[in-house]
Amino acid sequence: MAPSESPYLAGNYAPVHTEIDAPDLVCQGAFPRDLEGMFVRNGANPRYAPRGRHHWFDGDAMLHGVHFDGGRAAYRNRWVRTSAFLAEEQAGEPLWSGVTERPDFTNPRGPFKDTSNTDLAFHAGRLLTLWWLGGEAYVVDVPSLETRGTETFGGKVKTVSAHPKVCPVTGEMMFFDYKPYPPYLTYGVANAAGELAHLTTVDLPGPRLHHDMAITEHFSIFLDMSMRWDPKLLAEGKTRVGFFRDEPTRFGILPRHGQGSAIRWFEASPCYMYHTINAWEDGDRIVLVGCKIDNPLAGDPSNPAGGATAPTIGFLRLEPRLHRWTFDLVTGAVTEERLDDTLGEFPRMDSRRLGLRSRYAYTPRLAAAPTLLFDAVTKYDLDTGRSTVHRYPAGRYGGEVVFAPRAGSRAEDDGYLLTFVADEASGASELYVLDAAHVAEEPLARLRIPQRVPTGYHAWWIPSTEMNRPRALPAA
Repeated sequence: MAPSESPYLAGNYAPVHTEIDAPDLVCQGAFPRDLEGMFVRNGANPRYAPRGRHHWFDGDAMLHGVHFDGGRAAYRNRWVRTSAFLAEEQAGEPLWSGVTERPDFTNPRGPFKDTSNTDLAFHAGRLLTLWWLGGEAYVVDVPSLETRGTETFGGKVKTVSAHPKVCPVTGEMMFFDYKPYPPYLTYGVANAAGELAHLTTVDLPGPRLHHDMAITEHFSIFLDMSMRWDPKLLAEGKTRVGFFRDEPTRFGILPRHGQGSAIRWFEASPCYMYHTINAWEDGDRIVLVGCKIDNPLAGDPSNPAGGATAPTIGFLRLEPRLHRWTFDLVTGAVTEERLDDTLGEFPRMDSRRLGLRSRYAYTPRLAAAPTLLFDAVTKYDLDTGRSTVHRYPAGRYGGEVVFAPRAGSRAEDDGYLLTFVADEASGASELYVLDAAHVAEEPLARLRIPQRVPTGYHAWWIPSTEMNRPRALPAA
């Protein structure tokens, strides 16, 4: 498929090319006076179309942020100026092919373009941008969103994958990195001051396609899923993914500061999971909640016929449903439960409860469409099993929602949900502010963004109290 034919370059997936600053956003509704901080969202925004076929995961990172300060809100967007971005800027043309093309191992800059376009994490006073295939962790200033350098933990860590976890109790950040060559999985812990405290490798039978992890108070959990790089094709230099239905998914549970050899594996039914929600300890058991996909490979002849319309992104098929696993640390038994039939992805929760027992999850609902579109957000009560839905107006689609606590709040849903919502026909974009305790109600506020905000990936909320504690980059 030529880049111009890709559905992920059309409509609200199309990139924008202007960086702007817009103070004093127009607000419809009641401006939340007790919301102080910054909402930032990452996403792929290609400056140049990649060589060959286009995949939604291709494209340079662009951040879109709304800063709430003193009863006012300001918007700005900035590209993350990675080494790859600067190299293409100097060349005036694309220097890499997309992720669905055969990688060019003769490229002197490397076979893959490290875009840092996937995830965000705020730790030890610094906002990091991260890439799903494992790349350099770029440091971005807030609220300016200007790129300041890379985090290498004193030169000890070169690359980090998306979805590290920041412990709200200790302030530590647990992170991992994976590669198609040994060591296949690396795990590290950075302390609350941003210093590397622990680094180890985890033995695996071969290369895997990790995407997320989870933490509890004392453990880190790794996902060895049944969808992974095809090892035979990888040996030929082809990065094709296969779904191995005859092999179980494994969950590795490792003490937070343990050596990789101490990991304990638990087997479950074959599946894939992009995103976990939370995990916690319950006596001698560990509970994990996330979005399970039973048939994650598009075009797989073994996929069941019929069923829900699931969006596809290249070879990926997104039919995720809320699921819970329970691991018994004494007997080794694994219990699996589907909690809902609704398709949903990019789930979030109150990050103040990460790794601890949590009650609520906020999951964007997938529309019945061939591409990824979120037409609503579902609030799940994991204690009662009940759910509440906020539906966006017809033709408008949202993204990942982030929970932002009210100033001084303690209750798990005492705060706001923030997400960008765009009108598919016109491109008009707004930041929605929902009451997390009353999700189904109309937005408390809708902030008009003066330019289109393309559909993107992951977001973060940074309270103003943390924004005011910047930390300088250490020498490599």
